[in-house]
Amino acid sequence: MKRLALILFLIPTIIWAQEPTGKEILERVDKNMAAKSTISTSKMVIHGARQTRTIEAKSWGMGDKKSFTEYLSPAREKGTKMLKLEDELWIYSPSADRIIKISGHMLRQSLMGSDLSYEDMMDNTELLEDYDAGVIGSEIVDDRNCWIVELQAKTAEVNYQTRKIWVDKNRYIPLKEELYAKSGKLLKKTELFDITKMGNRWYPKKIVFKDMLKKGNGTEFIIDKIEFDKKIDAYIFTKASLK
Repeated sequence: MKRLALILFLIPTIIWAQEPTGKEILERVDKNMAAKSTISTSKMVIHGARQTRTIEAKSWGMGDKKSFTEYLSPAREKGTKMLKLEDELWIYSPSADRIIKISGHMLRQSLMGSDLSYEDMMDNTELLEDYDAGVIGSEIVDDRNCWIVELQAKTAEVNYQTRKIWVDKNRYIPLKEELYAKSGKLLKKTELFDITKMGNRWYPKKIVFKDMLKKGNGTEFIIDKIEFDKKIDAYIFTKASLK
């Protein structure tokens, strides 16, 4: 009888010990989402207040420091190119035939009328670099058991001071996210769909972004094809490649 009582006493302790910390969850999330390099083709479907537009692009990325995107369609955006090096961003406009550096308050502007800003597009650092994390609960999202992880920014320079992420307990992939200002105001929501096993990682093939401060029904970012850890010519990540 005493042995049974001891076992019953230990069960909650064992279960509690198996629960990962916020840091451990983010480490697994970063492992899924981060890569040495990526090459992808994608489309961005922008559901504006009056019309819906689709923009197709091809992108190259090297870690979280370098990325290059060339827009393929429609005709209005075709040939536009963007280059990110560290925390700097340049855009080439074929209609004006010139390169523009995007900096300061311009980084907060909408990317081609979408629900993403230029800052959002550049923000692909691993979460643990910028945030402390704690598990604040559990919830079912799309029939999946999820941890709710709250992130608090380590510095004031981070775009969003607080984030809440619903992380799939089995696949360690976010299924939705809420982004908050320092004041506590909800700024943006993100939902991830079509989670697919790619090699040894789980990865979303569709992400829906919603800027809570603007009209419209959000922006769908759909990945048509993506390759991880492929060799990329260093020339891609130079300002000369913009022209």
